[in-house]
Amino acid sequence: MGITTLRDVGAFGDDLLHARRAVELGALAGPRVLACGRILSATSPGGAHFTDMYREADGADEMRKAVREQIRRGADFIKVMTTGARSVALEDPEPAQITRAEIATIVEEAHRMGFRVAAHCEGLDGTRLAIEEGADTIEHGLELHRAPDLLEELAESGRILVPTLSCFFDLSETHACLWSPPLVELAKRQREEAHLTLTAARAAGVRMAMGFDSMPNGQSALQLVRMRDAGLTSMEAIVAGTSVSADACGLGDQIGTIEEEKLADLVVVEGDPLENPRLLLDRESIWLVVQAARPVAGAALETSDF
Repeated sequence: MGITTLRDVGAFGDDLLHARRAVELGALAGPRVLACGRILSATSPGGAHFTDMYREADGADEMRKAVREQIRRGADFIKVMTTGARSVALEDPEPAQITRAEIATIVEEAHRMGFRVAAHCEGLDGTRLAIEEGADTIEHGLELHRAPDLLEELAESGRILVPTLSCFFDLSETHACLWSPPLVELAKRQREEAHLTLTAARAAGVRMAMGFDSMPNGQSALQLVRMRDAGLTSMEAIVAGTSVSADACGLGDQIGTIEEEKLADLVVVEGDPLENPRLLLDRESIWLVVQAARPVAGAALETSDF
C-alpha cells in the first residue's frame, strides 16, 4: 500500500522486534520498522490491561533504568505514557500520570544516548510536561487547542504533533460496539477536541505527522484522508505522511522527500492523489512501490518485468 517505513509506538511482546530484524536481514519482505520496545509507564491500570506492552516504573531512577532496558532490547526510540489512555476504563486521561522529574529523566537519558522520545499525551497536564521537558513527538495531543503557548513552543522548536484522528473514530464510531458506553462517549468528545487541535496547530505552524493508531491494518493512509477532511490541504496531508513523518522517525536525512543522495522510496499511483487522496487506500491504484530504489510491490509487478 505504499508504506515503506513505519514507526510502531506500542506492541505486545517482542514479535515486532523479531519481525523488524527479519526485514533487516532480508528474510521477510516488508517496510522498515522502527519499534519502541516496551512503553514506559507509571504503575497504572493500563499496565494490567496491556501487560507485556508496558514497562511500569516509578521514580526518576526507575525510569532511567527502564530507558536503558529498552535500548538493550533493541528499541529504535523511547515511548512514554504521560497520561492515561482513553481505552482503559479505570484510567482518567486528564491528569499527568508521571511527574516532571520522571519525564525529564526519560528525555535526558534517551537524548544522551541518541534516542528520540515519543510521548503519549491526552490530558493537557501530561502534554505540558512532555513539551516543556523536550519530548520529540507528541502523540494524540488532542487538548492542545486549549494551550496556544504550547502550540507556539512546538512550532518554534520544529517538534512534531501526531494527531491520530483515526483512533477517535475507531472508538466512537467504527468499532464502538467493542467498547463500553462510557469509553465511546469519551471518544466522541475527544474526537471533537482532536479536530479543534488540528485546526489550531495548523494555524500556529506546528508540523504534523500521519499516525494511524487504528484499524484495519494496511489502511494507514486513511489517517491522511481524515487529516485532509479535518482542514489540511491535500498537499499538507501528503507532506504529513511523507517528509514530516520521516522527521518524526528521525530519518528525514534519508527518506521522505525526493532529493539527491537520499534513498529512493517512491509510490506511483494510478491517478492524482492531490485531487483524490482516497486513491492511496485503493490497492488497485497503487501501481508501483519502490523501496531504496528497488521495486517491491504494486500492480505493475504483476504485469511487467522489473
